[in-house]
Amino acid sequence: MTDRTAPAASSAQAADDDSRRTVLLRGGEVHSPADPFATAMIVERGTIAWVGSEGAADGFADGVDEVVDLDGALVTPAFTDAHVHTTSTGLTLTGLDLTGAESLPEALELIRAHAAARPTEPVLLGHGWDATRWPEQRPPTRAELDRAAGGRPLYLSRVDVHSAVVTTALLDLVPGVAQRSGFHPDGPLTTAAHHAVRAVAFAGVSPAQRAEAQRTALAHAASLGIGSIHECGGPDISSEDDFTGLLELAARIPGPRVVGYWAEAVTGTEDLKKVRELGAVGAAGDLFVDGALGSHTACLLEPYADAAHTGAAYLDAAAVAAHVTACTRAGMQAGFHAIGDAAVSTVVEGVRAAAEELGLERVRAARHRVEHAEMLSPELVAAFAELALTASVQPAFDAAWGGTEGMYATRLGADRARTLNPFAAMLRAGVPLALGSDSPVTPLDPWGTVRAAAFHRTPEHRISVRAAFTAHTRGGWRAIGRDDAGVLVPGAPADYAVWRTGELVVQVPDTRVANWSTDPRSGTPGLPDLTPGTELPVCLRTVVGGRTVYEA
Repeated sequence: MTDRTAPAASSAQAADDDSRRTVLLRGGEVHSPADPFATAMIVERGTIAWVGSEGAADGFADGVDEVVDLDGALVTPAFTDAHVHTTSTGLTLTGLDLTGAESLPEALELIRAHAAARPTEPVLLGHGWDATRWPEQRPPTRAELDRAAGGRPLYLSRVDVHSAVVTTALLDLVPGVAQRSGFHPDGPLTTAAHHAVRAVAFAGVSPAQRAEAQRTALAHAASLGIGSIHECGGPDISSEDDFTGLLELAARIPGPRVVGYWAEAVTGTEDLKKVRELGAVGAAGDLFVDGALGSHTACLLEPYADAAHTGAAYLDAAAVAAHVTACTRAGMQAGFHAIGDAAVSTVVEGVRAAAEELGLERVRAARHRVEHAEMLSPELVAAFAELALTASVQPAFDAAWGGTEGMYATRLGADRARTLNPFAAMLRAGVPLALGSDSPVTPLDPWGTVRAAAFHRTPEHRISVRAAFTAHTRGGWRAIGRDDAGVLVPGAPADYAVWRTGELVVQVPDTRVANWSTDPRSGTPGLPDLTPGTELPVCLRTVVGGRTVYEA
């Protein structure tokens, strides 16, 4: 393959931070539906002004403030990650991350080292353990954690963040926790007990620690070509101070745009005042209808294959209907976290009830969201299309837990596991998709996310690289009600990324036709080859609103 690289940064290029400048980018590949053969682009006052050919660019070169020679690099719309927990992501990046631990002893050693390195922190925080990947096939006991943490308060969320193991010292800080649902004397905490302990644990994070974690997460996102993130906050996830602090920080420093959702159930328009005052665009995100498969808390129609129950239900259809009705009347997005088929069915039943009261078109126009939406039958897929529900999905979940030997198969059995995350069926039905990571559940990794959707472990659920890329760029903007962004066309916001990558191809999931093509006669803009095992593109620059927020 031909290596496509951009030149090293210069002091002149650093001045690109002024979004009022007019900049001509030329000599590369510009991914734009306006011109599938585009090699140049003009950005003026934070907006895409023109996209076209190298020859036409000559006529503009003298009238711009700066000319950037792409030297063959690829320019694409910046990615939107449609589901992020920013502070938790930053704390994982800077603190105790157990996602790489391959055994229980290794995890305990990481805990010991972390505790020793932070002797003054009032509460130790960690994330990412997954006992299904360990030879021991069990989480640490409370006694093991007490010893590893030296008797200090410690909170360790499971990789899906729907359960946690904690030390005795942390439990002692939560009055009445043993009487809450989901409390287990020597096992992971779930549901109400988990939420109570998490609130106390994160209350121990100082404002300075929190701001540093947020800065770290935003900078990391920018370095990956992410220009926007959807922060999914709420009273069961993060504090109001955490949420408003993040929005204020993002508005103040160069970095990705942050769109905030606050997941608090409402019953009337008066209840939405608080959501608006916090700066949220919707009462949506992780408004829990159920939990997660890994923690046995996703709500199922039939029992788990490895547990004699059907999970946890947090909201019923009446509560969903009341929430959607209030949000729709107020002109605000509603949304829910729903993973299991019973939970997704509850959302559909509730949204349909709201549509019967307010009218289908009014509900459709609100573009309400469902986060995760993993277990969808054909009937539920059709209902999503009928109600115009945006599916905010995380393809990396399938990459991590799909397949015949993965966690999905363990929890559900192979037959049910094969039905999860049916992206192709959703697109065929016309369900709007917005891709994200749910970071820190799975890492910020936009090209890896596109790869996971295009090379789904269940072949019939695969979608083309182009469709996945669109869902991870324009799809995120459409999920917040913006149809004019996430694409490089004149008039769109100048949110873009510059990449070093190999030859551009057109990849499709149907094995009955060629899986890739470099023929320019197709008129389809190419994208990097994401075949598993190939090197992913490297971000050289990320620009948001015409302002450079990352440069390699």
